[in-house]
Amino acid sequence: MSKTPGQPEMSRFNISPDEDSSCSSNSNDYQGYQDCTGKKGPIGSSQYADMDAENQNFLPHYAAKKKYEAEYHPGTASFGMSVFNLGNAIMGSGILGLSYAMANTGIALFVILLVAVSIFSLYSVHLLLKTANEGGSLVYEQLGYKAFGMPGKLAASCSITMQNIGAMSSYLYIVKYELPIVIKAFVENSDGMWYTNGDYLVMLVSLIIILPLSLLKNLGYLGYTSGFSLLCMVFFVIVVIYKTFQIPCPLPNDIINMTLNHTVAHNSSVCTPKYFVFNSQTVYAVPILTFAFVCHPAILPMYEELKDRSRKKMQGVANVSFLAMFIMYLLAALFGYLTFNDAVESELLHTYSKVYKFDVVLLIVRLAVLTAVTLTVPVVLFPIRTSVNQLLCASKEFSWIRHTIITVILLACVNVLVIFVPTIRDIFGFIGASAAAMLIFILPSAFYIKLVKKEPMMSVQKIGACVFLASGFLVMFGSMTLIVLDWIHNAGASEAHGDGH
Repeated sequence: MSKTPGQPEMSRFNISPDEDSSCSSNSNDYQGYQDCTGKKGPIGSSQYADMDAENQNFLPHYAAKKKYEAEYHPGTASFGMSVFNLGNAIMGSGILGLSYAMANTGIALFVILLVAVSIFSLYSVHLLLKTANEGGSLVYEQLGYKAFGMPGKLAASCSITMQNIGAMSSYLYIVKYELPIVIKAFVENSDGMWYTNGDYLVMLVSLIIILPLSLLKNLGYLGYTSGFSLLCMVFFVIVVIYKTFQIPCPLPNDIINMTLNHTVAHNSSVCTPKYFVFNSQTVYAVPILTFAFVCHPAILPMYEELKDRSRKKMQGVANVSFLAMFIMYLLAALFGYLTFNDAVESELLHTYSKVYKFDVVLLIVRLAVLTAVTLTVPVVLFPIRTSVNQLLCASKEFSWIRHTIITVILLACVNVLVIFVPTIRDIFGFIGASAAAMLIFILPSAFYIKLVKKEPMMSVQKIGACVFLASGFLVMFGSMTLIVLDWIHNAGASEAHGDGH
């Protein structure tokens, strides 16, 4: 339902509950930003003084623009392409940790948690889209600013930045884990050599490949790597399913001892899948799942690009994308778990190196995944740098010196994180419990409660949002507390054994 170009007013951004179009009219000669009361204003109007900073969205296509194009342009992305793009945004390194989560929850409990997190994520997309229509902005941080002023803007910006740093760290962890295995496959007798040390390789890859790409002002062309990354993960899932029928169970005794410290007597039970498991590592399951489903900073830019956009159509895009990723996640987790059972590690692909010294199919998977994640790091770094730039020096002209310094500092911090944090599980756990919980549960519901005025506080929708907000705080503080307690316990156990790690 759209207005003709000649009509001066639009009553609300959210025109109807189902087929609401976006705030702007379909006129291409519309020269100013139109807010949801129908007012027109020049690009530089004071009401939108910080829109330039905020509208450099978290996709390379947007981040490359120096100025926000305030005049309305109809979306060009079809429904199918939007599903593909959102699938790219959801899919990431989180898929590698799901088998570990299943091993520490059991199949039945994992499926229950996976269904719950995917439904909660879809509900938060619904809240976000409705809030964007009511609040009159298609930028996450701008919604935060309209809802709670600068604290809201900072909360959104910091959560997105933390999530992106977590994503960058997880990608570099894959380099740290997988690149040494690839080098050993090509170079004989390379064990113990410096060029098979994961820490050195992470720094080299960061310096030689990631830093030069990250210094570019325009990373639009690297957006294509997201498509390649998705194809890699589909190939990865196919290989995981295929290898389930090739790897025997029980695994060789030395692998069981190496990964679990089990004795040979336990081998008979190792091959029996468990349906409900509760142990010290179970606390990581929910954060790993929330980390795997975060795509919310990309929802609004994709909504803006959707052809013939309406909230109902964008919700349909989200439903199809989440269903496809749910199936891929479930297949990867289930078959990875059935292959290794209790011996699965926090990064599934690395577990195969315990069985195969050299395998052509796995080598191709490793090379494909390594290429995809290495080329994706600059794309993820770009919005963090943009956000830092806008927070520290929004009014200043572009400076190559400042651009380079911020890039080097960010990349150095992520390298330090990857080198000194023991496992990828800790990154999945911490970021999933903090930033991912903020982006999925807390911020969408808080913005909705504050900005959607037409529904009274005692309405079913608002009460639902309040319950969702409370559950978000419960997930965040509960998971963080349990994870920190696990870290303290592990540190105490390590000191007791005298290994200091």
